[in-house]
Amino acid sequence: MELLTDIRIKDIIDILIVSYVIYQLILLVRGTRAIQLLKGIVVVVLTWALSIWFNLNTLQWMMNQMFTFGVLAVIIIFQPELRRALEQLGRGKLFRGTSSSDEEQDVTGRISQILKSVNYLSKRKIGALIVFERETGLNDYLESGIPLEAHITSELLINIFIPNTPLHDGAVIIRKNQIMAAGCYLPLSENPFISKELGTRHRAAIGMSEVCDAICVVVSEETGQVSLAINGQIVRDIKEESLVSKLFEELRPKVKAKGKTPFWKRKGGEPSNG
Repeated sequence: MELLTDIRIKDIIDILIVSYVIYQLILLVRGTRAIQLLKGIVVVVLTWALSIWFNLNTLQWMMNQMFTFGVLAVIIIFQPELRRALEQLGRGKLFRGTSSSDEEQDVTGRISQILKSVNYLSKRKIGALIVFERETGLNDYLESGIPLEAHITSELLINIFIPNTPLHDGAVIIRKNQIMAAGCYLPLSENPFISKELGTRHRAAIGMSEVCDAICVVVSEETGQVSLAINGQIVRDIKEESLVSKLFEELRPKVKAKGKTPFWKRKGGEPSNG
């Protein structure tokens, strides 16, 4: 009985360790193209299992040939992710959680750079559209633009939106602390109640916030006003304090408290469908 109990405890520990490793690997590839490749691998494995189940000899032989070279193919395909995992393991970051204070400082620095660029563009009436990715992945929209994967700086953002440059006419998509792509095309809102005053950038911002949980910041090239779109709603001419407060509230990793006042009822902007 003691031996059986000991084995069960070891099995539980073994399962927990493996589960944690798999969880960390999922976090590593989440939001990247590797997740699509993983889906492809799952399809191949299911096909192999079905070929065995229904005794499909030719298909089973084909799957066996794929598995023979599969390990080498996986190493080649996932080379960027494996390299990043080894780098994080060497730094001790793969299995160590980031403290909330570090994460909040990271978000604060990110918002600071965004605010500098938005203020610069607003004063000069230079149009801009900045999208913040949250839980819903935006890979489909990233592929429509020019990949950058650059660190967030106000200088880079300003340079992207300068008129008559190749990337100024689309949206910038930000994932965590990186500018992932610029010149991205976003879905336009089909809401018939949107104000006729709003142009393509604002409609794209509203449309994006309707189809996912992304946050969009828009600078109007006609008025220089800054707007914030979230959950299909847009706050026009939002004040700097309200913009910073809302971005920090939505982007920092935390469990949101219940009973908070909706952002469109706070000081700094009036609710609008357009």
